[in-house]
Amino acid sequence: MTDGDHRARASAPYLGAGQGQGDVWAEDAAARGRRGTQTIVRAGKAAAPDEVAGALGLPAGAVVVERQRLIHLDGRTVQSTRTYWPVAVAGGTVLLGTRKIKGGAVALLAGLGYTAHLVREDVRARMPDEDERAVLGLGPRDPVLHLVRQTLDAGGVPFQVDVSVFAAPTQRLRYELRVGGG
Repeated sequence: MTDGDHRARASAPYLGAGQGQGDVWAEDAAARGRRGTQTIVRAGKAAAPDEVAGALGLPAGAVVVERQRLIHLDGRTVQSTRTYWPVAVAGGTVLLGTRKIKGGAVALLAGLGYTAHLVREDVRARMPDEDERAVLGLGPRDPVLHLVRQTLDAGGVPFQVDVSVFAAPTQRLRYELRVGGG
């Protein structure tokens, strides 16, 4: 997050979040004098979109657990995210429901033995569809950023895929990379 409605988006704080912590997004917004909230719109089993099935190493149309959230800043929706897990990972867990999870999904998954060891993010700009335009309150010529995050465990097996859509004019991506040995 930066001045105005702009938000510097760094993924790293969210990948290890939830280990006994509160809502990282709300805390990040509050640290900047803003109000960050989330609404879980939908949760349950669904057919995986092709992009998601491929990223999870599943056959096209495989059934997965899906959770859709809207992310709000000062009462305005700034992001729509759908998170997907194989049924073998999230089936039978509270991820199938729309209630908030104490400690967050990252802590829940860690308790099940799924922790992020490698994360791949692909980002592209595109024009929004009508639903995205309405949800994000965009004008007819406002583009979005489409981010797909694939999370893999220590064995290189993908266990989570996030597909997020942000209003491009209000975003700035920030990546910090550590290279070399220690």
